Amino acid sequence: MTTLVVGASGATGRLLIQQLLARDERVKVIVRSITALNALLPVEVLKDKRLVITQADLLSLTDAELEAQVTGCQAVISCLGHNLNFKGVFGQPRHLVTDATQRLCYAISSTPSQGIPVKFVLLNTTGNRNVLAGEKTSILETIIMSFIRALLPPHADNENAAAYLQQHLYCTDTIEWVVVRPDSLINNGSVTDYEVHPSPIRSAIFNAGKTSRINVAHFMSQLVSNQDMWQKWKSQMPVIYNKTA
Repeated sequence: MTTLVVGASGATGRLLIQQLLARDERVKVIVRSITALNALLPVEVLKDKRLVITQADLLSLTDAELEAQVTGCQAVISCLGHNLNFKGVFGQPRHLVTDATQRLCYAISSTPSQGIPVKFVLLNTTGNRNVLAGEKTSILETIIMSFIRALLPPHADNENAAAYLQQHLYCTDTIEWVVVRPDSLINNGSVTDYEVHPSPIRSAIFNAGKTSRINVAHFMSQLVSNQDMWQKWKSQMPVIYNKTA
């Protein structure tokens, strides 16, 4: 199986590459800077012949170029996100995640069918409610999230990207999707026990849990390689937490 990863030079994306290769998957990545990626990945990973790296600005690729990238891929995973600095939060592109999701899905739909739907996995946030599943929050949390949505463009971008998948891909034979929602992300050197739930079991604002980036990468790689896991979570927005004692 071949998986295209975008946002591969991010803190979660580079861990995902290694998790996929460990499962003997072929991996294609699109990054703006190969030099930056080279500084982040171990040498043995960079030399792995199953890894193909394309240096490009994803949103600057033509439709034909993007279609060439997704051709032959059985899965596409977006780990794209905004840098947590002033330019990353308030600068352009403000709709990075949404625009990339739409263009990647369009590219998949425009390529010859492989007979089975392409898996699309979107990294998101537990602060994004799954409205279609009837998720609710307290009045106070709803008010706070409305301010966050208005004042911080990246949050609205994450919401809109997930909404696009829900609203436009609810009935298609070319793409199936899962939106993965971690809670507060932390770094950990190895995979640990974690829990996956259909909806949040705690408040993302007042009682946030922790989720290791490497656990997120492990779960997303399982979605790609384990068909039973995919069938369990497709068309859903699972929430992942580190397991506590």
